[in-house]
Amino acid sequence: MGTRDPRVDAYVAKAAPFARPILEHLREVVHEGCPDVVETMKWSFPHFVRDGILCSMAAFKAHCAFGFWKGSLLFPDGATKGGAMGQLGRIASLEDLPPKRELLRLVKAARKLDDEGVAPPKKKAAPAKPAAVPDDLAAALRRNAKARATFEGFPPSRRNEYVAWVLEAKQEETRKRRVSQAVEWMAEGKSRNWKYERP
Repeated sequence: MGTRDPRVDAYVAKAAPFARPILEHLREVVHEGCPDVVETMKWSFPHFVRDGILCSMAAFKAHCAFGFWKGSLLFPDGATKGGAMGQLGRIASLEDLPPKRELLRLVKAARKLDDEGVAPPKKKAAPAKPAAVPDDLAAALRRNAKARATFEGFPPSRRNEYVAWVLEAKQEETRKRRVSQAVEWMAEGKSRNWKYERP
């Protein structure tokens, strides 16, 4: 048997008047579709959990949001509607929700994924984009062929480490020292954090 959390009661009670019927409806549908679900609060909004997070709901100033933890498996296109959190888009009234039958189907499908131990797919990190090389570092690299070859051979994340280090210098003298040190290290084939890397 599932459990209800008084903190969720308080969350719904504090929500804007337009949001309360939406949150109450979603809550009831989740409990109906997954009778053993447990309510909790995570990240300051209601979540419904079993072995892991099943779904969540939230209220904002002008809309509500509802989403499934494994939503990318339930909604293969992966797109959220209207830029809102979750997969159902910006919900400003009960009419913005799918029919109850469809919501129940989604909750039961999420429960089935949970029962089968299916993990949500891991998001692939976007590859780092090369940062713009500051003029003083670019000039120093042009004067040292070995350092330039190393820098150009680095993946974008390694280049960005050197660029960020130079740009973070607060004083001109510090920046000059960093540019000089960076070129020296790169001429030796070293990354910015070479001291911490395993051989």
